[in-house]
Amino acid sequence: MPKKSPIKSADLSLLSVPAFWPMAMATAILEAGDKLELLYSKNLKFVDEEFQIHNELRLPPLATPNEVRLDLRTMVLRDYGKPGEIPTLVNAPNAGHTAMIADFHDGQSLVGTLLANGIDHVALTDWKPATQDMKVLDIDNYLAEVIVAIDDLGGCVNLIGLCQGGWASAMVAARFPDKVNSLVLAGAPIDTDAGNGPIKRMAHEYPISFYEELVELCGGLMKGKCMLQGWKNMHPGQHYIQDHVDLYEHIDDAAYLKKEETFESWYENPIDLPGHWYLQVITQIFKENRLAKGEFIGLGRKLDLHNITCPAYLLAGAADDITTPEQVLDAVKYLGTPKDRIFQKTVPGGHIGLFMGARTLKEHWPQIARWIAAQ
Repeated sequence: MPKKSPIKSADLSLLSVPAFWPMAMATAILEAGDKLELLYSKNLKFVDEEFQIHNELRLPPLATPNEVRLDLRTMVLRDYGKPGEIPTLVNAPNAGHTAMIADFHDGQSLVGTLLANGIDHVALTDWKPATQDMKVLDIDNYLAEVIVAIDDLGGCVNLIGLCQGGWASAMVAARFPDKVNSLVLAGAPIDTDAGNGPIKRMAHEYPISFYEELVELCGGLMKGKCMLQGWKNMHPGQHYIQDHVDLYEHIDDAAYLKKEETFESWYENPIDLPGHWYLQVITQIFKENRLAKGEFIGLGRKLDLHNITCPAYLLAGAADDITTPEQVLDAVKYLGTPKDRIFQKTVPGGHIGLFMGARTLKEHWPQIARWIAAQ
């Protein structure tokens, strides 16, 4: 026989009116006893956690102790470790989220992994949210401040470019080859015509007027919240269903909740980008693929990736649909580095996991760190 519902049919009308939900819930708890009370308690805890994650969490500090080395218009340069050999500069993505992607969580940090595997001195570009007075900044403005950071670090660095920080790092290495001792490109779209990922399709299928209208609606900026909605819509099942299911199933797991809150405080707090910079990236990097074609003008000169001759490491995620593996690994066709000094690796996982995934940080980045130290 089917079990009798703890809620009487006479009470069903109450459930259609939100104001009466607490009354109906209390009545059902009294009638069903301890088991249902635990269920409602779990449900209330879940609702409270959902509200906190999506409405109340604020960005936490970076995981690893650091000092502010420079405070520039577009970024804060953060210093880790101690001066020693050639510094390693991690160029974080300027793509709508903070540099926490490189220093996420205690025991799950790219910066921490580098420091623990033979690299004594690490610096990190922590890009600032764009304000109204920054809406006219372009790619050159950001490249110039990376150059200022490199010069302040001694004039030559081992450069790690993550995602959008990768093409910017390749630009720096092509423009000033003597300033880059070795180059790591991780999840970096260098050849944006390669592969067939959703970002490539969006860039080519939507006219530039679509992106211009978005920027105009945002008052000359590209709002982080607008980009966040677009990223979520690429995987609606994951973000609008599965994430909530996972949270509900782990609602009594304190360690899971702590890590989830840390991640969501980063992911749900995107930063704004200069509208002019954004449109330049969409047009010249993603629509026209000027960097790979040797047609991009950076800091007054046409950039040729063949000018990059330092050792290079290309890291791709097998399931990365933001920057498909081809967009990273095809860089081997354009770099001037001898082929025997270019290392290519494809690892399991998607895009964000390349930089903050526990497995990738444990199994693959230590090897990359030792490779950098050996240079």
